[in-house]
Amino acid sequence: MTKRLISTLLLSLGLLLGSASAWAEGPELPAAGNNLRDQASLQRGAHLFFNYCVGCHSLKYMRYSRIAQDLNLSEKDVMQNLDFTGAKFDDPVISHMPAELATKAFGKDPPDLSLEVSAKGADWVYAYLNSFYLDPKSPIGWNNTILPNAAMPFPLWELQGEQTAVMGKDGHAVEKLELSHPGTMTPAQYQQATRDLVNFLDYVSEPAALQRRHYGVWVILFLALFTFLAYLLKKEYWKDVH
Repeated sequence: MTKRLISTLLLSLGLLLGSASAWAEGPELPAAGNNLRDQASLQRGAHLFFNYCVGCHSLKYMRYSRIAQDLNLSEKDVMQNLDFTGAKFDDPVISHMPAELATKAFGKDPPDLSLEVSAKGADWVYAYLNSFYLDPKSPIGWNNTILPNAAMPFPLWELQGEQTAVMGKDGHAVEKLELSHPGTMTPAQYQQATRDLVNFLDYVSEPAALQRRHYGVWVILFLALFTFLAYLLKKEYWKDVH
């Protein structure tokens, strides 16, 4: 029994180290640099999502009312500027694209993005949104260096513009991307916009994180005060002990 337990632990450790090694060998991703405390960024990210993403992607675990509460938006703000599907204020965020149409257009139903950042990481999503390029060989006209042959066309091309790939010496691997036709934003503005969008999706993946971080400050202050009072009480109890 002991030998079997040791063997299982060694095997698990080997798999863990192997996974870590494989991850380390992957491409280095740019840092998203998102900040859940930046409410203005979250509001801008929400605006981007509902203007460019909700046509295909849902956030089925989020309600419009919860977004309003957490992002300090009024019901009027949300219903006028974020609700483009005819939903009610207390409804979850569901795309109105029919599954049959999505399958016909993209080959599969676009995924729900509620847990996208939790599943793949903020840096991955940020890199993905910055890595689209024109590809005449692709059925949709676009490709992506982070997720090659992605079925999703580039929804933010008007903002970023059109990137083209510079191929390596082998003629197959993409060496770098160049902006061939600028969009309505400068490269710096577009990078900030995608950071805002990733920030919003990071919030969506765990809305309670906002409240937890808010309460965390008060918990730390309470513990500091309690520690100080405990120290004074300890001195009072032991003052006569030599």
